[in-house]
Amino acid sequence: MNVFRLTGDMSHLLAVILLLVKIHNTRSCSGLSLRSQILFALVFTFRYLDLFLEFYSIYNTTMKIIYLVTSYTTLYFMVVKFKSSYEKEAHWCRMEYLAIPSLILTALVTREYALLEMAWTFSIILESVAIMPQLVLLSSSGTAEVITAHYLFLLGVYRTLYIANWVYRYHVEGFFDPTSCVFGVIQSVLYADFFYLYFTRIVRNRKFQLPFHEGAQAGQAKNII
Repeated sequence: MNVFRLTGDMSHLLAVILLLVKIHNTRSCSGLSLRSQILFALVFTFRYLDLFLEFYSIYNTTMKIIYLVTSYTTLYFMVVKFKSSYEKEAHWCRMEYLAIPSLILTALVTREYALLEMAWTFSIILESVAIMPQLVLLSSSGTAEVITAHYLFLLGVYRTLYIANWVYRYHVEGFFDPTSCVFGVIQSVLYADFFYLYFTRIVRNRKFQLPFHEGAQAGQAKNII
């Protein structure tokens, strides 16, 4: 454990808590991608298959349980409790277009063909692209609530801090995992443009607004069905 990983974990935890609070308080899932949330639930499910098989530390086990519970709670809100507020998403950014290539890459890059190792590798690869449906939804609508923007920002911070964590571990511990590093960098790159827009626009607008929709009113933005 080092300061970069701990801070990254806390950023990730704050992001998911912020998302749940937003859904609960507004009683709405508007602006959120169900596909991204399903993919994140799959990521944590496959990554933590060892939850009841191996014990590393109380912190490790606690964080695993929190991520699993919050992921499926988010899905419950979106699919059951506040289903009527869910907005349809662009048909071309489907989950299988991300999950199937991730599964194929898993077979190619996994270190060994064992269930837990392949499940972990699949979760790393899938996580690198799981945010794409959310970014596509944001792009198609042109606007997002400030809280949603904060959620995405914190996820980006989490991934950026994990890159610093890998650099630290390489120099201090001599540890290097190419799968985590390569796909972690890919995931961070996906957030790069959003980071720029976040810093240049979030302070000035009550709602996050993309540049090509500047002339439109937030309430008039429509999603692609």
